[in-house]
Amino acid sequence: REFRHKTNITFHDNGTVSFLEYRRLFFRPELSAGSEDDYLVVPNILLMGAAVMVENLPNLVKLLLSGALAGLKQEAFMNRTVGELMWGYEDPLIETLNMLVPGLIPFKGKFGLFVEFNDSHSGLFTVNTGVQDISRVHMVDSWNGLRNVKYWRSNECNMINGTSGEMWPPFMSPTSLEFYSPDACRSMKLVYEQSGQFKGVPTYRFVAPKTLFANGTDYPPNEGFCPCLQSGVQNVSSCRFNAPMFLSHPHFYNADPFLVNAVDGLHPSKEQHALFLDVHPMTGIPMNCSIKLQLNLYIKQVPGILQTGKTKPVVLPLLWFAESGSIEGSVLNQFYTNLVLIPSVLDYLQYIFLGLSIPLIITAALLMATSK
Repeated sequence: REFRHKTNITFHDNGTVSFLEYRRLFFRPELSAGSEDDYLVVPNILLMGAAVMVENLPNLVKLLLSGALAGLKQEAFMNRTVGELMWGYEDPLIETLNMLVPGLIPFKGKFGLFVEFNDSHSGLFTVNTGVQDISRVHMVDSWNGLRNVKYWRSNECNMINGTSGEMWPPFMSPTSLEFYSPDACRSMKLVYEQSGQFKGVPTYRFVAPKTLFANGTDYPPNEGFCPCLQSGVQNVSSCRFNAPMFLSHPHFYNADPFLVNAVDGLHPSKEQHALFLDVHPMTGIPMNCSIKLQLNLYIKQVPGILQTGKTKPVVLPLLWFAESGSIEGSVLNQFYTNLVLIPSVLDYLQYIFLGLSIPLIITAALLMATSK
């Protein structure tokens, strides 16, 4: 489970406010199918990633690395506990890589999928307060002092659009919404799917379009995110220290069938793997959400370094994570009372008052006619 809190909150004279949002992850055993002590046989992420990263380096470097791997008895797959994979484990390969190819990997000590997440922040956001223009409230003015990132190959892909992903301007139209995701290193646009209700509160549902992670061939505006593979996976190596990492929907939902068929056990479905946001259109506040993404590792045979037994490169799912939540309890009750119940009562009252006023108007008109 993830907890977030904001610090360094600073208001500026130009109608913006800056903040850092820190996050902390906690294991929830009651919501899990096993414990952190369970062992899993998984790809040697560090080895496979490093192999692809050194593919184009001089042969001498690859020869030295190959010898070091043999000495360390590194293999393509490893047996680790869930806790080690998530929160980090010590591996002599880290020190070896830092010695042979300085700067290849951005860390020292332990390696784990979520080692860098705990007690980390998502960058300095500066957003509009809406004081000068309510239609701009929550919209990002800059991130880490930038209004455009430099990860991608086109100006459009580098643009920081939308909000920080927490709220949107009020009086929304049923079209689309945007937010900037530091984890994905890009802005994302969700499109309107349908109107509905969440526990009596009217909402607009926004979902990811099929073009979100499409490649440049299927959707030309995404060419700036390339080099690309099949549609459905986005190359994020340019903002992940050139590690061969790709982002997708879980189980390669909405992706090219080639990706699904290349890995056993994947069963993509909209119900399980699509992401959505249910937003109250009048206030722009999310009432219910489920954001699901999958992190993948691109692996291939690298002569002299890594022999995986595969004849073709493959995008291998590492993990998928979900951020879900909804407004509940007293907050939901207050929200419903102030924005649904009271306006409905006032709406009915105006018709009651109108109905009561008609006889009075008729009576007054009759009295005026009689007096004449």
